[in-house]
Amino acid sequence: MATWLDTTQRYGRISRGFHWLMAALFAWQFAGALLYVGIGDTALTRFVGGSHFTLGFTLFVLVLLRGAWGLMNLGRRPPHPGRLGRAAEAGHGLIYALMIVVPGISLLRQYGSGKGFSPYGIPLMPVRGDKIAWMMVPGDLFHYWLGFVLMTVVLGHIIMSVLHRVLWKENVLVPMT
Repeated sequence: MATWLDTTQRYGRISRGFHWLMAALFAWQFAGALLYVGIGDTALTRFVGGSHFTLGFTLFVLVLLRGAWGLMNLGRRPPHPGRLGRAAEAGHGLIYALMIVVPGISLLRQYGSGKGFSPYGIPLMPVRGDKIAWMMVPGDLFHYWLGFVLMTVVLGHIIMSVLHRVLWKENVLVPMT
């Protein structure tokens, strides 16, 4: 049972599973966004980006589950001591906030659009004839830009893990692998 739970030396299988599954799904989301910005609307961008809404919803559900799991394991997780540890915790907090806000405002926009939403064929939002303009505004204004902020912060997260390994000879990936 202990291998499933987090310990002060290592994250458990569930935490690691959440982390790496979400990393792969975010990589796909970011690839689709970068392709669309880089080459526009093509067959390739439609292929990669065609799953954007469904994967965004999936990531939203996963971050909520991962957050709940993390809170349940809070006292057992590997510590982040010192000034750099506080910086790491702040960075992780920013990533979590963006992982909730970015798809959250998109879901709000989707509901406000009246178009309906059925990820995996599950009807979550019915089709309505009317629009609710105030619900669409946050997504219209911020989803795109905050998505790129999230991608930048995630890249910073990756770069910091490499810097820890290369410059400071600390293998911070061991607890998460």
